[in-house]
Amino acid sequence: MYLPKRDTMHLRNKTVLWALACFLLLASVFSWARTQQNQGTPAAAQGSVQPTPLPSDIDPSDPALPVWARPATPAPSARATPNTPPSATTGNVPPNQPQPEQTGTIGQVTKGPNGSFTLITRVQNVTLPVTVMDDKHHLVTNLQKTDFVVYEDGQPQQILECRREDIPVSIGILVDNSGSMREKRAAITKAVVNLVRASNPSDEVFVVNFNDEPYMDQDFTNNVNLMHEALDRLDSRGGTALYDAVIASADHLAKAAKREKKVLLVVTDGEDNESRESLEQAIRSVQDENGPTIYTIGILGSEGKQRRAKRALEALSLQTGGVAFFPKNLEEVDEISQQVAHDIRNQYNIVYKPNSPKEGYHSLKVVARASGKDLQVRTKSGYFSGQQQVSK
Repeated sequence: MYLPKRDTMHLRNKTVLWALACFLLLASVFSWARTQQNQGTPAAAQGSVQPTPLPSDIDPSDPALPVWARPATPAPSARATPNTPPSATTGNVPPNQPQPEQTGTIGQVTKGPNGSFTLITRVQNVTLPVTVMDDKHHLVTNLQKTDFVVYEDGQPQQILECRREDIPVSIGILVDNSGSMREKRAAITKAVVNLVRASNPSDEVFVVNFNDEPYMDQDFTNNVNLMHEALDRLDSRGGTALYDAVIASADHLAKAAKREKKVLLVVTDGEDNESRESLEQAIRSVQDENGPTIYTIGILGSEGKQRRAKRALEALSLQTGGVAFFPKNLEEVDEISQQVAHDIRNQYNIVYKPNSPKEGYHSLKVVARASGKDLQVRTKSGYFSGQQQVSK
């Protein structure tokens, strides 16, 4: 049985697929034509990152300095312009050689102890959506930046910004469309539509129905009627490929979302039994710096086999700063959807720049303090850094 690849999402509209195929064919022809036209042009002329003036400790005449890092020299027959792009020659850095950790601003050229040069192409801050509740499980919405401490890998970080405002969100709604969900879909559709209506009017939402594989039945929109039509598209059959749906939806959020803040809402009634990917891979797919917060609603029975489904939904939510809900009946689903919308609209957004930006996994903990209050803070448990400082 065919299942979608890790980074793909099926569209039901075959016309869209044919149009996409034609577009890709035309794009490839156009790209080939431009390549033929531009042969001999330095590749870096198409780059977006320009090196800044060299630091005082780097000699511009150093023979080891890559061409792309040297000051631009005008051709004899042309006048120099301040925006002349550098060449893309990669220099003589041996392949697979470990590079020293670099810090600096975008476009800065640095020299490592082994004589290699590095062009800093990306330095990112980390943004954390943070929910704070008191000991009675009421949202706390009056805290200031000085009331928070962010720990990354156990070390306190400097908070650059902390704001609590109702900012627009990109939301992916994933609804189980397996055979066991047929009698539950009407109540779920009502609850999801009410969630959207209770959310920020500027939110953008896409809808994925999944059984053996995920189908995007509505791409990003803020039109409630279109969302309703997508949720009403019943094809209740087959098994549950939950992890594949999460991975594909997270990929779509990363590539196509227009909002910085991202959320996935997952509604299912059972454990995954069809995915090609594992729970661990699904969690990894949402653990980038700006990965989504995941809320899950598990309409589970009391059978022992549902314990694994519950643990999976709890793991997806806990690792991303969301909440896993397990309603006792369908009537509670609508109330939960309102709670999720309220939670999303009352979060703090904390921005900090890591003290030691390194690639790999970083654990996170956020502490909030207020006089006389026992506060509980919910945010993602960690992230994998995508920060890249590329040596050439």
